[in-house]
Amino acid sequence: MEKDNKTWSGRFSEPVAQLVQRYTASVGFDYRLAEYDIQGSLAHARMLAATNIIQSADLEAIEKGLIQIREEIRKSEFEWQLEQEDVHLNIERRLTALTGDAGKKLHTARSRNDQVATDIRLYLRAAIDEIIGLIHVLQHVLLNLAEQHAATIMPGFTHLQVAQPVSFGHHLLAYYEMLQRDGQRLQDCRKRVNQLPLGAAALAGTSYPIDREQVARELGFEGICHNSLDAVSDRDFAIEFCASAALIMMHLSRLSEELILWMSPAFGFIRIADRFCTGSSIMPQKKNPDVPELVRGKTGRINGHLVALLTLMKSQPLAYNKDNQEDKEPLFDTVDTLRDTLTIYADMLAGLHVNPEAMRQAALHGYATATDLADYLVKKGMPFRDAHEAVAQAVRFAESKACDLSALSLADLRQFSETIEQDVFEVLTLEGSLQSRNHPGGTAPAQVREAIRRARSQLPD
Repeated sequence: MEKDNKTWSGRFSEPVAQLVQRYTASVGFDYRLAEYDIQGSLAHARMLAATNIIQSADLEAIEKGLIQIREEIRKSEFEWQLEQEDVHLNIERRLTALTGDAGKKLHTARSRNDQVATDIRLYLRAAIDEIIGLIHVLQHVLLNLAEQHAATIMPGFTHLQVAQPVSFGHHLLAYYEMLQRDGQRLQDCRKRVNQLPLGAAALAGTSYPIDREQVARELGFEGICHNSLDAVSDRDFAIEFCASAALIMMHLSRLSEELILWMSPAFGFIRIADRFCTGSSIMPQKKNPDVPELVRGKTGRINGHLVALLTLMKSQPLAYNKDNQEDKEPLFDTVDTLRDTLTIYADMLAGLHVNPEAMRQAALHGYATATDLADYLVKKGMPFRDAHEAVAQAVRFAESKACDLSALSLADLRQFSETIEQDVFEVLTLEGSLQSRNHPGGTAPAQVREAIRRARSQLPD
């Protein structure tokens, strides 16, 4: 490699070693910033012309050259060169080849430090918008499924033990709420992403009479980064996004764990469509829930990226350091993994086959209406702790008879409280248990349908 191939070659007496060149180059992954790099460069060039830092003829040549480069990249005709190190120098090299001195003027009043910080923010802002849209799609799928099963009875669990009957629709709405918080976190994160670093230059600002507000307006930023040192070195916004992504994946991992359990023959609550499953190389009867399992696994991957970025930043003095080159691969992979996961999850849930009878039969085991019996006794005037003890004894008696509480006779039940009357069997049914929780946030089918109506009114179509 010739020394003059490098932008800073005049300072060095020998070329960069080939291994070092490969080790330090980022063009193999940061090429995906090309569209955003060109977008930022066009806004920067227009500002330079508006402030008379470059001539209008230079701007015309730069705009024409960058538009041509963008088309070359989109058509996969652009020649990426490792020796140019990154996406920024590759584009600048091609622009200079197309426009001569005009292209050399583009980098006036900026540094790669504020340039890359701007590119990443533009990229991440677009990614956040796309991901929020995918969250909404998944929420719509959950609402559709919940509406179909607003009155489908399943066992609710604590400690993975049967606790109380709930509606399957109500269960699904819990994940809708998680995703609702996830979307809100991303919207809030977007505000901090959407601040313009360009104009901070290398670290101290620039002596040129630039107009940062013009660039911010053109690029759609809500404001500018107010400290040049922080502007070029800050990666909080990327860490915050990865933290939000980790929470989303954690929520989907929890649902995946349930899908895996529900699909097993021991539960038999659901069937996942074949296109999301695989078989066994040795056991011909197997149908494995690979997608939910991979979501669980990829959640660890996203958690790892969050920790990697936190670790990357924890010891960096101000301002920019080469360490920050390592921010892109974890961030890019987080975006890709989250985007793919949300897309495939919506499709998988839309094709889910539910077995309501298996859910109902499971709810009949484990004395799921025991709390309803305790509440019944309290309403008859018994203190709750006494009612709790009486029902515990009734459950032990039912166990000895190998039957559910609802299968005991009235005489059997009156052993534990003489206040028990024939109407007790209304509260011991699964349907009666559900209907009794008829308050906002409860599992009664009417409340589930109202929650779905409210959710639909909040979601974009």
